[in-house]
This record gives sequence, C-alpha cells and structure tokens, in this order.
Amino acid sequence: MRIFPVVLCGGKGSRLWPMSRGNYAKQYLPLTGEQSLLQRTALRVARIPDVMPPIVVTSNEQRFLVAEQLRQIDVTPSAIVLEPVSRNTAPATAVAAILARRECPDALLLVLPADHAIENEDAFVRAVSLATDAAAKNFLVAFGVTPSEPHSGYGYIRAGEVLPNGGSALSIEDFVEKPSVETARIFLEEGAYLWNSGMFMFGATRFLKELETLEPHVVTEAHRAVEKASRDNDFLRLDEASFSSCASISIDHAVMERTRYAAVIPSNDLGWNDIGSWTSLDDMANHDEHGNALAGDVVCESVSDCFIRANHRLVAAVGVENLIIVETPDAVLVTSRDKAQDVKKIVERLESANRAEARSHRRVYRPWGWYERIDHGDRFQVKRIVVNPGAQLSLQLHHHRAEHWIVVKGTAVVTNGDSKTIISENQSTFIPLGITHRLSNPGRIPLELIEVQSGTYLGEDDIVRLEDTYGRT
Repeated sequence: MRIFPVVLCGGKGSRLWPMSRGNYAKQYLPLTGEQSLLQRTALRVARIPDVMPPIVVTSNEQRFLVAEQLRQIDVTPSAIVLEPVSRNTAPATAVAAILARRECPDALLLVLPADHAIENEDAFVRAVSLATDAAAKNFLVAFGVTPSEPHSGYGYIRAGEVLPNGGSALSIEDFVEKPSVETARIFLEEGAYLWNSGMFMFGATRFLKELETLEPHVVTEAHRAVEKASRDNDFLRLDEASFSSCASISIDHAVMERTRYAAVIPSNDLGWNDIGSWTSLDDMANHDEHGNALAGDVVCESVSDCFIRANHRLVAAVGVENLIIVETPDAVLVTSRDKAQDVKKIVERLESANRAEARSHRRVYRPWGWYERIDHGDRFQVKRIVVNPGAQLSLQLHHHRAEHWIVVKGTAVVTNGDSKTIISENQSTFIPLGITHRLSNPGRIPLELIEVQSGTYLGEDDIVRLEDTYGRT
C-alpha cells in the first residue's frame, strides 16, 4: 500500500490580484517565503515516509510553469496531467486514482490543493499518518482544522464520535457551506465544528467505487479521458471530449457529503491557511508595534493596522488605517480590510473589459525563460528578454513587425533567415519583417537582451511558429 500525493493546481486566485493572475496564479508565487506555494507543497509531501512522487494536475496553459518549478526543487513527479478544461476536484481526482491504480492496485491518494500554506510540517506528517490508518480501513478521510476564529470564508465539518476501527478518525455528522460570521461564532462556541481544509486521503479503489455509485458518468468519462490521453513530452494530455463531458463537481459534493464512509482527522496545530485573500496573508505576517505588516520598500507615517506590500518600487502611506495596499509594476490595489474578499469583483470587471492585467503580469513566463515589457508607444515596443541556459525560442516569423536585439549578458546564437551567427555582449542584430528567425542560448548562464520591436502591429498573436522545442506549433 503506497501513498500517491495528488497536487491540484487549478484555480486563478483572483482574490489575491494583482499578484495572482490568470496566467500566473497564486500557487506559483512565493507568498510565504522564497519558494512558491506549489514548491512548498511538493517538498512537504516528500517528507512523508515511503511516499510516491506526486501526481500533479494542471492546465495546458500552466504546464511549463509546473514543470519548471518542480525542476527547480529537484522533484520529479509521477505524472503532470493536463486538464483540457476545468472540471473541479472530483473529476481531476478520479483521473489521478485511475493512474495511481495502474502503479499500485491498493494505492492511497493524498489529495492536496497546491495553494495552501502549512506552517507546522511535522504536524502535517503526523496527521497524514493518522489518516493513512483510517484510509487503509476503507474510510474516506477529510482533514479538519480546529477553528481559531469565527471565519466566514471556510466551509465547516461537524465531527461526531470516534469511528470503530477508524483509529483516530471521527465520524462526520454534517458539512456546512461558508456560514455567516454569526453562525461561525456559534460553531466556535459549540466546539464540535472544524474548518474543512479541502485536503483528503482515501484508497483509490474506494474513492472510484463510491464515485461510480454516486456520480457514475464522471467515472466513465474519466476512464475514457485517460484511455484516449496522449503523451506530450513530459505531460499526459487528457482527451478533451471525454473530460469535458464530466460534470464540474467537487469531492465534497460528489462523494464526501453523500458516502457512508466519510471520516475526519482533526488537527489544531497544522498552522493551516488556504491563502484565500490578502487578509489571510496578513494573518500569517509579522506585525510592528502599530499593527502593520510591511513588505518591500515601504515608508509609513501615522499608519496603523495596514498590510502593505511593495514589490518593485517605493510605497509611501500617511495617516491611513485598516487598509491593504499591494503594488506591482503595472497595477496597484488599495482596499479596506473588510472588503478584501471583493477583490475578485475588480478582476471580473477587468476580464469583461478584456484588460491584460486580469490575465498576465508585465513579466510573462515562457518555457524558455521570460520577457518583460519596458516601454511601448505608437508603432514601437521595448522588452527585456531572459533565455535560460540551453533553451531556445521557436523558429518563427512576424508579418507586421521587425525586431532589433541587443545582448547585454551572455551569448546568443541567432538564426536570421539562412544565416546563423553568434552575438556576444554589447553586440546587436536586426531581424527584418517576414524573415524566419530564432534565438538560442548555448551558454551556462542566462542570456539577457533588450528587444526593440517596430511595426504596424505588435501583438503576441503576430507569431507564426514554424518549429518549436516545446510543442507549441
């Protein structure tokens, strides 16, 4: 019996805008330390004795982010599964269960969102051990967190008695969706309720059997999606038609609220936080004598009970209180603490207006490295480009723009039409409109250059990829 961690990388984290965006969501950000939430999750599960490499479920758009961040921490996953569309946690977990059973018929799944923070990792390992005992006896186990405050942003579990043969697991008497603050306060006083962490553990076979009874179509289509899946380099690309026909439903609604085998492991020392909003990060931060949590280049005068995060430039605040201020290169958020949950409404308005700030940062990551827009105007755009060692851009051409490249660090191999040349630091080259070209980094250090684009149209969709190392043609 082996434990297969299932790390779910879905979600946009819109309440953490402007740092979390559609193409670079909160799970890929270093919000609680030097490593991203995904990386911390992967390293955390590696501490579990005899654990298998994780099965990571993500989207096609974020596949290279996942692969690169895992590579950075030397974690090789069992699989990186690509969902063609988002279908919530039950279908994703069904796919993972099918894959895990191929490796181990009595596999146990440890299902974890990639974007949660757990401060006490020793307590996490102990909780997994207790859940393992219950899951081995065919219980479907939720991880419950003892509430520390009447929080209205979490779901709740009403725990019952110790289960016969369930070890330390308790029965589940009820699931409650996010309550009002008043109801949450009653729950806290009663003492029988736990926060529903969204983490689960169960046997792959038991989960599929229960899901087949309760939501048979999901299991049928999940099997088809895996059977018809295709390999794409290091990724398993699920069949789009099959997976898309699955109902969009969570593990809670599909199974846990309806099965006779639901159980919960309570814990009061995980230091768990789902990082669902800026107030969640404020709760985890260190505060000064005025109740402020400050990060980055921040200068305050007569400021109290504020969370201020400066990522790229000086932020100065005078005479304010109970605010959240977050600065990024292309957007600044200012909200009162009690309205922090409504940040997603701003994101919805940006999406309705087709604003790029809803989807992307000024710095955009690609499988070969990243680029960042420095300046732009009528018929020109300036970018900073960094290419990872050994990486290369696609062989491509543009119909509407020409490009000038100036190397500021490293060495570039430039394909320009029929010629291939080496460009070193302080040297430059010109790519005429319509000419086939490619940029490669043959060195051992990152290649940095400045790109000046000029032309009638400068959008990213004016790229015709003729050949690509990363399968994007």
